[in-house]
Amino acid sequence: MGKNDEKRFSVLFVDDEAEILNGFRDALRKQPFSILTATSGDQGLAMLEEHRIDVVVSDEQMPKMSGTEFLGVVRQRHPNTVRIVLTGQASLDAAIRAINEGEVYRFLTKPCSPIDLAFTIMQGLQMRELAYHSARLLDRSRKQRSALEALEAKHPGISQVEVDDRGAILLDQEDIAGLIAELEREGR
Repeated sequence: MGKNDEKRFSVLFVDDEAEILNGFRDALRKQPFSILTATSGDQGLAMLEEHRIDVVVSDEQMPKMSGTEFLGVVRQRHPNTVRIVLTGQASLDAAIRAINEGEVYRFLTKPCSPIDLAFTIMQGLQMRELAYHSARLLDRSRKQRSALEALEAKHPGISQVEVDDRGAILLDQEDIAGLIAELEREGR
């Protein structure tokens, strides 16, 4: 197993200044993610089509396409990718646009320490995982509710059960006999 095989996540940095991208790569080389770089929004979009990207960190001030515009496209095409803005010229207007258009996870200002940046990236990944598991649980809950409603429609009152203080279902002899008789009728 090579050193990069253990890096589960990929982070794409987009900045029009190559030396800044090299600085990110050097500063974060020991983190548990692989680093990809792009020097424009268009190049970043191409990278997203070619690679599975978990997190995008974009500069705001870039020629042709701002970071907010870029992240807005990323949101539409790759909604599960965590989006972060990192800018040297923070303004309230830029932050509002980034949040509204790109639905960014965080808006950070340069200079940003590598520790803070790595921590923010890891938090973003954790947030994405929690959102994924939450969506799966919600889907499972909806399916179970639908099945319960169908069962209740077919057997009125079946979902209205008595439980004890431990949550165990309490049935009396008549309930058990009626349930057995119904199951036998359906089995024929």
